[in-house]
Amino acid sequence: MDIGVLTVPLGDQSADEAFEYLSGIGVDFVELGCGGHPGEDHLPRTKTLDSENAKAELLDTLEAHDLRVSALATHNNPIHPNDERAAEADRELREAIELADLLGIEAVTCFSGLPGGGPNDEVPNWITAPWPTEHAAAHEYQWEVAVEYWSDLAEHAKTHDVKVAVEMHPNMLVYEPHGMARLREETNEYIGANFDPSHLYWQGIDVCEAIRYLGERDAIHHCHAKDTRVYEANSRVKGVLDTTAYTDEPNRSWLFRSVGYGHGEEHWKDVVSTLRMVGYDGVLSIEHEDSLTSSREGLEKAVELLERAVFTTQPGEAYWAE
Repeated sequence: MDIGVLTVPLGDQSADEAFEYLSGIGVDFVELGCGGHPGEDHLPRTKTLDSENAKAELLDTLEAHDLRVSALATHNNPIHPNDERAAEADRELREAIELADLLGIEAVTCFSGLPGGGPNDEVPNWITAPWPTEHAAAHEYQWEVAVEYWSDLAEHAKTHDVKVAVEMHPNMLVYEPHGMARLREETNEYIGANFDPSHLYWQGIDVCEAIRYLGERDAIHHCHAKDTRVYEANSRVKGVLDTTAYTDEPNRSWLFRSVGYGHGEEHWKDVVSTLRMVGYDGVLSIEHEDSLTSSREGLEKAVELLERAVFTTQPGEAYWAE
């Protein structure tokens, strides 16, 4: 298993500078934003698609720092009720898949997106309960929209032999493992999870059980290493569906934290072990969104912990079981 980093927090540096820094702290892989919310600071998507020189420059820079790419990232809403926004997100995602194919990258990470609650809505609508019953009807409508879109997108991914790794995320249609499994079942095997535990912790989901559930369905295509801490002094009063600003840290029910600051090293060793049990032995891509520390300190502390947690060799023969 290898350690990677989603390079978005280093977007104020050139690719060469960011890659040099990451290689120096023990990182093996990078996940590169190329559209949507991650932006494209280190990988301008259209330019790289259209230019052999840009592709060669990227590959040369990676090789110079002994780095490989675990995935391209373009997180947006391709089923947004606003047609222009949906079309832009769809174009980003399809082009990211095409670019991954050209560069020999196995996966693209993204969101499932979220429609409105009906064909005339103007904003996405996150349904979290089936009552009053119009919410249940809206949820079924959303799945109809999603299955139509994602079935076509899955065929595009199949054509290019690139896995699409969907991050389970609040305010998206797919935000927990059962929804992830449903989307995969309704499309094809190229659709799977970008398994990010940070959004599962605050929902009360057991992360290792979630790994087992999706692993049994061969539905984990990529993994993020990102932690969350629930602050019970707040959550006991207002629950975890918290609209408090992320920068109002003392008053939030939960915060994204650097790896090890939401759950300890023992837990992360369980995560690594459970991933290996279900057959995932790929990259743990660190996503830094901890507002209580700087990007560099958060990344360095995460790398330090994960270096002790990940396995770097393949399992040996179980001689004791003979």
